[in-house]
Amino acid sequence: MSLPFRLSVAVPLYNEESVLPEFLRRTRAVIDTVAGGPHQMVLVDDGSVDRTWALLEEAAAADSRLVVVGLSRNFGHQAALTAALDHCSGDAVVVMDADLQDVPEAIPLFVEKFQQGYDVVYATRASRKEAWWLKLCYFLFYRVLAMLSEMRLPLDAGDFALLSRRVVEQLRRLPEHHRYLRGLRSWVGFPQIGIPVDRAERHSGKSKYSIGKLLRLASDGIFAFSIVPLRAAILTGALATALSVLFAIYSVYARLFLKRSPQGFTALVLLITFLSGILLFFMGIIGEYVGRLYEEVKARPLYIVGKTVGWPPAHSPALPATEFATEPIEASRSAAQVKNK
Repeated sequence: MSLPFRLSVAVPLYNEESVLPEFLRRTRAVIDTVAGGPHQMVLVDDGSVDRTWALLEEAAAADSRLVVVGLSRNFGHQAALTAALDHCSGDAVVVMDADLQDVPEAIPLFVEKFQQGYDVVYATRASRKEAWWLKLCYFLFYRVLAMLSEMRLPLDAGDFALLSRRVVEQLRRLPEHHRYLRGLRSWVGFPQIGIPVDRAERHSGKSKYSIGKLLRLASDGIFAFSIVPLRAAILTGALATALSVLFAIYSVYARLFLKRSPQGFTALVLLITFLSGILLFFMGIIGEYVGRLYEEVKARPLYIVGKTVGWPPAHSPALPATEFATEPIEASRSAAQVKNK
């Protein structure tokens, strides 16, 4: 006799007290319509400094389906999302943010595609309610990343997605500290499909992704899935060398046959300055790759859990038995430790 389908919803939160009650109301109303159950919501507080944690404790006390995890400090969105995945135990996991830009009402569409045999069902943003310059930046980033990456990455697809149990287990085994989960889920493979979903306007509060954080996320995506910047350094160096050789040949020709030497002190200064800038730029790129290797070698935990609420109800015997679902993660997750299990 097969067990009923169980869905987990993984949500990272940081200072979301203004939107949290409405998010919980809408999301619980949606998962109540999904066949099977009881379903689960895993909410990870990423070191909030407002009343987010207090509201989560109250919600968990009133609803046994909620698992609430508090990190010891702010580790960042992708780390908090990883923590949420680590504490999920359903047959499929919906990954989403709590700002209601990822509309909970799309979850049944994801489940329908999952039941048709897809392991990853991701939302492609049919429309966005954001500033024009931000939409332009997102548009360009996804296309530049797709062009640079050696593997196929879907366009205009954020973190909002449904992942099957086997995809989640494979993601848990990946040791990266600079995580770009929307790229990692593509790297894992298995049948995947995108469905268009309108991205709503943020319900309240303000985005926690500053321009700097968006740039860091973009760099994580590029450096994690492409070595084209390193190859560009080689090509640029080869081009500079070829031009230097051609200029040297011309200089010899001008001296021997034209009885004059090439002039141009200003041009020489500009050339040296330009090449020095190119050299420093690509040294920075190489340094970025080396720095990421250094972070991986240290093998520090990706996050540290400070407190949890609602763990026992989330792990009833009816859940599928996996090495991750049967043991609570009480303290921390080290990528190296998970890899060596």
